[in-house]
Amino acid sequence: VDTEVPAALNGRLAEILVSEGETVEVNTVVARIVAEGEAWPPEEPSGSEREAPPAADEDSPDRPDPGEAAPEPSPRRRRPRSSPLVRRIAREHRVDLAEVTGTGEGGRVSKKDILSFLDRLKEAPETAEAPATDVSVPLVVPELVVPELPPRPSEDTSHRPVGSRTEPLSRMRRSIAEHMVQSRRAAAHVTTVFEVDMTRVTAARSAAAATFEARTGIRLTLTPFFATAAVEALGEFPVLNASITEEEVTYHGSVNLGIAVALPDGLIVPVLERADERNFVGLARGIHHLASRARDGSLASAEAQGGTFTITNPGRYGSLFGTPIIAQPQVAILAVGGVHKRAVVVADDAIAVRSVAFLALSFDHRLIDGAIADQFMASVKARLEIWPEGIPGMAVSG
Repeated sequence: VDTEVPAALNGRLAEILVSEGETVEVNTVVARIVAEGEAWPPEEPSGSEREAPPAADEDSPDRPDPGEAAPEPSPRRRRPRSSPLVRRIAREHRVDLAEVTGTGEGGRVSKKDILSFLDRLKEAPETAEAPATDVSVPLVVPELVVPELPPRPSEDTSHRPVGSRTEPLSRMRRSIAEHMVQSRRAAAHVTTVFEVDMTRVTAARSAAAATFEARTGIRLTLTPFFATAAVEALGEFPVLNASITEEEVTYHGSVNLGIAVALPDGLIVPVLERADERNFVGLARGIHHLASRARDGSLASAEAQGGTFTITNPGRYGSLFGTPIIAQPQVAILAVGGVHKRAVVVADDAIAVRSVAFLALSFDHRLIDGAIADQFMASVKARLEIWPEGIPGMAVSG
């Protein structure tokens, strides 16, 4: 999400301190504004206004030699960016993170960086001038260290097809890439797929579509049906409405429902807060308004944060089902496949035409067992397959 930050005062932009696309820490000064009537750069005080330095005694031993250059002030050491896990490892091994070279974006110190640094300390030969602190502490890593892939060899551009072009990744694509790779490394992804008879849902939608649009001003899609079933099932299985880190799990008291929205240059997940307190119409309105603002670029950054469970809908493009990646630190995401008519076996071994969809749930096996995930999906399936006629709370005339 691109968010406009208003300037604190009116004036003229005099100096830009940070390049476009550069990542900086919070509260970093990125530019300087000159108010009306203010000179830039600031005028130097006249000789009479300058405070004369105290004269040094000719015989003073502290007087610097004119031919000797003044010592340069020692540079201020800046604490590099790092994750809580990296800082915990550094504390356990008494390592100053300023001594560790970060290979992440913006010099971020990753887990691989700190572990490599500790390995080098262990392998360093002991010398007579070795520091008093013991740096040969045994390295204990509680979790599996996933080996990194070897660096990609440089590409020979001479064999590229005619018309090829190279361009930097956009901020959105870089953010998506970072979050997806981080999620795959952090979570134990497992996906379960259920086949759902959507005949009753499609019939209810067809019967209520015109009345719904006339009363609400929005088109009735299948997304509110899936959202209603998922939110109700989360009330039955709250473990899927949780967040997990390496050290703790949080079970949320309400459902903040994320709805993935495809954009021309990426994907964004606006969040409908307290979705469990809304009826069907409220869910439909909230999802429609969030998706509309996401597509026209007016979504606020706060509206894409704080999700506790996510639904994505690749079926609108014809996909049967997918294996989505969990949005960290959530523990589950539901992918909705396309609804298609198929010949299926019904009661008494009869063959009938039904509207069928595949629902895929990716869940984090660190917290959720397969039995719980399947029970949750069975609940979603049952709620869709026994959907009542029409729309809950909305009478359909004629």
